[in-house]
Amino acid sequence: MSTRLQPGDVAPDFTLPDAAGNPVQLSALRGDRVIVYFYPAAMTPGCTTQACDFRDDLGALQAAGYRVLGVSPDPVAKLARFVEEQSLTFPLLSDPDHAVLEAYGAWGEKTSYGRTSTGVIRSTVVVGAQGEVVLAQYNVRATGHVAKLRRDLGID
Repeated sequence: MSTRLQPGDVAPDFTLPDAAGNPVQLSALRGDRVIVYFYPAAMTPGCTTQACDFRDDLGALQAAGYRVLGVSPDPVAKLARFVEEQSLTFPLLSDPDHAVLEAYGAWGEKTSYGRTSTGVIRSTVVVGAQGEVVLAQYNVRATGHVAKLRRDLGID
């Protein structure tokens, strides 16, 4: 199991391709606050709900000074279809070898419906303007997560 990040930790830097295949590097976003959320699979019901909630709340998040990045092990082509089908307006990043997921503590053993498996642990990490972890939430629910995150960050 990967080590979970705590507030005050340095957020691990990464460079991953977005849905168009363009590299996105976390450290290039220094100066901005970044919400990095980790989800299991594009085009599944829970992940679609969560992505659409981020899309629908993006204006309020951006107005409060946050950028949003979604990370999953999906290949770039699947992310491109997901972005197009759901009109997503923030970058989705492909981490097929789950190195970034592991670095953020979002990959490991989980139990769902009584079955134990290894995979993506639905998680959100808020990275401050200097690259520090401000908030780290693990095993979050897809439905209602963005509204809860907004409350936790004081965004109304």
